Amino acid sequence: MSLFFMLVIVSYLILAVVNIGDKFILGNVIPNSKSYTFFVGVFGSLVFLIAPWYLVWPGINLFFINIIIGAMFPIALLLMYRSLKVGDTSRMITLIGGLIPVFTIVFSILFFDEKFTSLKWIGLAFSFLGTVIISRIPNKKTMWHKFSLWFGTASDNKKRGILEAVLAAFFYSVFFIGTKYAYSNQPFLSAFIWVRLGTLLLVLSFLLNKVDRRGVYISLRDLFKNKGKYIFFGAQGLAAVGFLLQNYAISLGSVAVVNALQGVQYAFLLILGAVVTILYPKGPKEDISKSVIIEKVVAIILIGIGLFFIAR
Repeated sequence: MSLFFMLVIVSYLILAVVNIGDKFILGNVIPNSKSYTFFVGVFGSLVFLIAPWYLVWPGINLFFINIIIGAMFPIALLLMYRSLKVGDTSRMITLIGGLIPVFTIVFSILFFDEKFTSLKWIGLAFSFLGTVIISRIPNKKTMWHKFSLWFGTASDNKKRGILEAVLAAFFYSVFFIGTKYAYSNQPFLSAFIWVRLGTLLLVLSFLLNKVDRRGVYISLRDLFKNKGKYIFFGAQGLAAVGFLLQNYAISLGSVAVVNALQGVQYAFLLILGAVVTILYPKGPKEDISKSVIIEKVVAIILIGIGLFFIAR
């Protein structure tokens, strides 16, 4: 298997572990989604430590492009966290993950004039089908009711969760397409640092609002009183590694293929979730009933077939 596909798979394994940590942190350590987004953005800025060795001035135009691209990431992250607050966690994450490659493929064709072989289209179809099965809609009542019920947003005041999930996928796609452009026109690590600056500037703007500033202070105070702080810092370290590997893979190959393979992350997430549910009942839970296990196995097989064709 090529370095590109190894990077993608390893990064998604790491990010699946981070997802498990995110579920626990949002539920038990930092329930304020905006504060959590702030902390993720600030901790991501630790990459600036290597700036003296790798940072290169890209020119004024690319500088502003980098900043704008970086600002897309915390917007997507915040929308995802808000959708998780009003909907079922695993299914909302899968909805976002299933939509990202769709948006990304459209953007790749429109802005990069990217071409896909018939085998890659077959692989993308299998991968997307596997993702759809993971987030399948049960056969009850009307289609809209089934859609809302399955994603935990049947009540009117929760339907915004679906919209926020769709918008999160959109902004993630814009971010990934933007980073591909940045990495194609600058040294990888230099572009990566400039993009993280855009993320930092956006989350620092949260402090301009008194209510948000108070929320960040309370969350930070409670974080250091909570034993879950070790999970938080561990998750941030893993997230940094996974995010770096994922972005390096994007710099090497097709951003559409990287995002289409996000189904691999959810396959890992389902397996890890089942293990955590069995070994740690008080932690984040996954449905491990017989019918759901069969469904998940079928989805994983389809994703595996998709990976085989995409790698051809």
